[in-house]
Amino acid sequence: MRTTARLLLIAFLSLGLLAGCATTDEDSGMSAAEQAIADAKAANAAAKAAGNEWRDTGKLIKKAESALAAGDEAAAEKLANKARRQAEIALQQAKNEEEKFRNSLSAADRAALAAAASRNAGAAGDKVTSYSVVRGDHLWGISGKDEVYGDSYQWPLIYKTNRSQIKDADLIYPGQVLDIDQNASDAEINAAIRHAKTRGAWSVGDVEQSDLDYLNQ
Repeated sequence: MRTTARLLLIAFLSLGLLAGCATTDEDSGMSAAEQAIADAKAANAAAKAAGNEWRDTGKLIKKAESALAAGDEAAAEKLANKARRQAEIALQQAKNEEEKFRNSLSAADRAALAAAASRNAGAAGDKVTSYSVVRGDHLWGISGKDEVYGDSYQWPLIYKTNRSQIKDADLIYPGQVLDIDQNASDAEINAAIRHAKTRGAWSVGDVEQSDLDYLNQ
């Protein structure tokens, strides 16, 4: 089950999330250390989503945050970059396992998977208003698809729109047909992104209090 839960979109995630930054992010106003911590958190979130988070990565991020709070930005950046590298390796490991899994499928299963993916993809440039879940999907990956939102951090929008059939945001099932709200307001989008970035710890099978708080906004 753990292998099958790993995503067919891991390669996309690793390309889209894990660009480290060694200098101040002028657009966000973050220092190099703050940006490194943010990158590490994003990378670790992707590793969690792929089911392959390393045990010590979260601890390193907390140490980096403590170092930053103590004013030691050099140490904070170093620790955060180490955590990010760990998460990148974890994602690559998950990608390798997913490739092994896909290669183990019969030709018929691979064809069925490709057909389902094709059904989910609209014409080039089109945005979908519904999405049929296939094996290996999760909200983070679905939200990142160009035909959905093109931004993985907007996954809470899908969760909230489909709250009647999604109890645990980390657990969706093949065959579910999810509504995709393409008319969300800027405030709703910003709230979704904020929740995705500040959600905190989670585990599959548990409904997180932070998710319930988001739904009740």
